[in-house]
Amino acid sequence: AIASQSGGCGVAGGRMTDTRRRVKVYTLNEDRQWDDRGTGHVSSCYVERLKGMSLLVRAESDGSLLLESKINPNTAYQKQQDTLIVWSEAENYDLALSFQEKAGCDEIWEKICQVQGKDPSVDITQDLVDESEEERFDDMSSPGLELPSCELSRLEEIAELVASSLPSPLRREKLALALENEGYIKKLLEIFHVCEDLENIEGLHHLYEIIKGIFLLNRTALFEVMFSEECIMDVIGCLEYDPSLSQSRKHREFLTKTAKFKEVIPISDPELKQKIHQTYRVQYIQDMVLPTPSVFEENMLSTLHSFIFFNKVEIVGMLQEDEKFLTDLFAQLTDEATDEEKRQELVNFLKEFCAFSQTLQPQNRDAFFKTLSNMGILPALEVILGMDDAQVRSAATDIFSYLVEYNPSMVREFVMQEAQQNDDDILLINLIIEHMICDTDPELGGAVLLMGLLRTLVDPENMLATANKTEKTEFLGFFYKHCMHVLTAPLLANTTEDKPSKDDFQTAQLLALILELLTFCVEHHTYHIKNYIINKDILRRVLVLMASKHAFLALCALRFKRKIIGLKDEFYNRYIMKSFLFEPVVKAFLNNGSRYNLMNSAIIEMFEFIRVEDIKSLTAHVIENYWKALEDVDYVQTFKGLKLRFEQQRERQDNPKLDSMRSILRNHRYRRDARTLEDEEEMWFNTDEDDMEDGEAVVPPSDKPKNDEDIMDPISKFMERKKLKESEEKEVLLKTNLSGRQSPSFKLSFSSGTKSNLTSQSSASNLPGSPGSPGSPGSPGSPGSVSKSTSQMAAITTK
Repeated sequence: AIASQSGGCGVAGGRMTDTRRRVKVYTLNEDRQWDDRGTGHVSSCYVERLKGMSLLVRAESDGSLLLESKINPNTAYQKQQDTLIVWSEAENYDLALSFQEKAGCDEIWEKICQVQGKDPSVDITQDLVDESEEERFDDMSSPGLELPSCELSRLEEIAELVASSLPSPLRREKLALALENEGYIKKLLEIFHVCEDLENIEGLHHLYEIIKGIFLLNRTALFEVMFSEECIMDVIGCLEYDPSLSQSRKHREFLTKTAKFKEVIPISDPELKQKIHQTYRVQYIQDMVLPTPSVFEENMLSTLHSFIFFNKVEIVGMLQEDEKFLTDLFAQLTDEATDEEKRQELVNFLKEFCAFSQTLQPQNRDAFFKTLSNMGILPALEVILGMDDAQVRSAATDIFSYLVEYNPSMVREFVMQEAQQNDDDILLINLIIEHMICDTDPELGGAVLLMGLLRTLVDPENMLATANKTEKTEFLGFFYKHCMHVLTAPLLANTTEDKPSKDDFQTAQLLALILELLTFCVEHHTYHIKNYIINKDILRRVLVLMASKHAFLALCALRFKRKIIGLKDEFYNRYIMKSFLFEPVVKAFLNNGSRYNLMNSAIIEMFEFIRVEDIKSLTAHVIENYWKALEDVDYVQTFKGLKLRFEQQRERQDNPKLDSMRSILRNHRYRRDARTLEDEEEMWFNTDEDDMEDGEAVVPPSDKPKNDEDIMDPISKFMERKKLKESEEKEVLLKTNLSGRQSPSFKLSFSSGTKSNLTSQSSASNLPGSPGSPGSPGSPGSPGSVSKSTSQMAAITTK
């Protein structure tokens, strides 16, 4: 692709696997941080479209173009630390290439210098973009910049020279070269000592301006001199004497006396130790010593940002390669003999180590976390989270968050393996859940973070998509068996009565967090959560929270139920009707009165959804049991619309042909729209439905089709049921299933009718809740009555 576009590449254009040419592309974002744009291989080619030699970087993953940049004759390219090339593509758009090998960097640098006609020995190419013709003429007549002799009496002259050079890129370049060549910075720092000894405040003020100006030259070679072990403290000393402040700052005193370097594990490599000291001090200069840069000065400090960024990358790499260091670290972390103060320092170090790793390139970050995993970071965290020290646990939680965000699958694999050896109480995920439940912060800041991590761990979207979906199946099976009871314990403990036993703000916040996660599970976990909710009667317990004095918690409970109804799943619908779980919602609606608020709107929206989606079983259940309570609500048409839907169902039953046609259409629609289920989900559905029907006498014994179904195998039953149960006899079966239950306290009672009324009506009109029907929940004699089963049989025969 490159050859056809550009007529052939330059050096090593075809050797895309050459590690010398392997680079990482970075861009500088608005926050002056380097963003990683990807890894690829760089080449220099002539690009016809751009009319010139260009740098091309193609991604090593898919060969896509990461970078296409023409080498402009007047762009300032800068080589830093032997493996970096940095330049500005346009105003406020900086780019960097980080090479894997120095040789590759040198090759590309030579190509850039060749295009610009520069000697490859320079570290920066000149920039003439902002130069006027006069300055260019001056440059030709006087190619060098002569610095005044470095003397105390000439400090003012030097300060003026530095200040006057900053606006012009050409003069900045000349000044930088002069400062480098003459060893000028060290001479200035010698004068600084003289001025301090003589208490020459005026001279110190000039030195402040000079050193600040040198920072704004944005030159790596100068930084390497200024940040060297022998010079950096004197440079910080110069920056203590800001002329705009009445008193000098005490930065050196802070760095030497207050800030202490703690080696939690002794570092044997002197180069690594020196790099850590240097990075801390340079970061301190950037954050605390240098004044906040103006808009115009911001770009002049980009090299300082880069210096710190790449130093951190180097530190993490060197620590990672020191196996003895990491082995000692994890050994002491998990050793019971380690005292609390020492353990806290070790955990804080590990936390900072993980934070530094965020600056790594993706492939290096992969290797970093793989190293930590091999060293046993997860078992170590499990030990730490089981301790009493809150500060240590908090730091361990932060480390855990880095691991979950980086690779949730790694964490899931670990917890499933440990479940085979340990009790549920000490499982890593259960420790996380317990810390969430026991968070002492009134605002539950820690609990919110931990809930987010749990949500990431149970999210099927980030589980490995293999052919047999083993991670999803295995992990969710593990989670519901070993962990879900720990998560729901506070909810179940607080909802044993008709209203929450504890209703303070902190408890309400915690329960709202738990409900938020359960609602997420309803949406994403299909049959696992369905099995749990129905077997543990979770929805009834959740709806107790509708009576909470905290509106946000009552709304969380309502949202949980709304998510369940939104699935339009008949298993859930039968469970809701059997337990009369609309009663707490209707009570909350009535208690809310005429207030027009979120509770009012949310409840109406739930009933409106049932009406619009025409969920027949729930429509019949609501109208039959709660119509008397809702019939006077006329400021919306939702409930009258539900009643109309209910009556239309009866009318359709009067016309079997219309009913049959509607069933065919509806079955077709469900077959088209239904979500594809996994094989194990279907098997679970079959088992569940069989258990419910066999154990609860859904259809009376006299119903012949039911007896035939009983001898069929489960899969045949399931398919047969899908064909037949879409019509209104499903409601009849459901109603029969509900008979004998205690009625809600305020439902309409149909006591005036007799059994003869039922038999005198047509079979199609025998719908639960029909006027005069004795088949409503709680009516005596309904289950198994001869007239009802005969009528029901007639309905099925008609179909």
